[in-house]
Amino acid sequence: MRAAVTVIALILWATAPLPAQASTLCTLLTDAQTGATLLEQGDCATRVTPASTFKIPLAVMAFDAGVLTSPDSPILSFRPGDPDWGGALWMRDTSPADWMRHSVVWYSQRLTRAMGADSLTRYAQDFGYGNADLSGDPGFDNGLERAWIASSLTISPREQAAFLRALLRDALPVTRAAMAQSRALLETHQSAGWNLHGKTGTAYPRRADRSFDYARGWGWYVGWATQADQSVIFVRLTQASHRRTVSPGILTRDGFLQDWPNLAPR
Repeated sequence: MRAAVTVIALILWATAPLPAQASTLCTLLTDAQTGATLLEQGDCATRVTPASTFKIPLAVMAFDAGVLTSPDSPILSFRPGDPDWGGALWMRDTSPADWMRHSVVWYSQRLTRAMGADSLTRYAQDFGYGNADLSGDPGFDNGLERAWIASSLTISPREQAAFLRALLRDALPVTRAAMAQSRALLETHQSAGWNLHGKTGTAYPRRADRSFDYARGWGWYVGWATQADQSVIFVRLTQASHRRTVSPGILTRDGFLQDWPNLAPR
């Protein structure tokens, strides 16, 4: 009897529908040297919120303006009222390296407030960074707090790739030091003999009542992969179909790293 129950349970498990997974909206690979498209799957032209991938251009802006001075400076302290949903890692003294590694929202907000909307908009326009709209939610005057988080600033995967290629090639209209210091902040993973330098991003769409739709989160993973003298820009964008305990950005990164051996140029 026990064996029969076990067999039935295994049959039910094997035939049960798998949980819905995030949909990959775009996977894009471009040659960093030539700009040639190596792979483009899905809709890579539609703009969506950059979420925390905006930390990459924000780092470039802040280093160029002298607001950031090194991976270790300035160290800023958490204050009551700052965004704290990142847990303990967000509630401690934070350096630029920590900010990028742990994707600390309040540190971004300190930088944007220090630089001001006009400066940020001018940099974004000079970078060709999406629609360069740092105004925030209409009527809320919150551009410096959340323009890049499911708000006014939007960018397509193709535009992400173009910006990253310019950053990697020292072709942005800023100092070379600002670009080099920003590149050094990104986390690195190894896969199939390549070093992948990238940044995740997560944001959730707004409903009509301004609440967040946590079942439909966007996930980004953007950056570049290097092997010997070859460099490839990569962008992956996903959108979830149900709520998960792990953020869409982390899931997107992990899925891309798993897929990389089959995506990598040969």
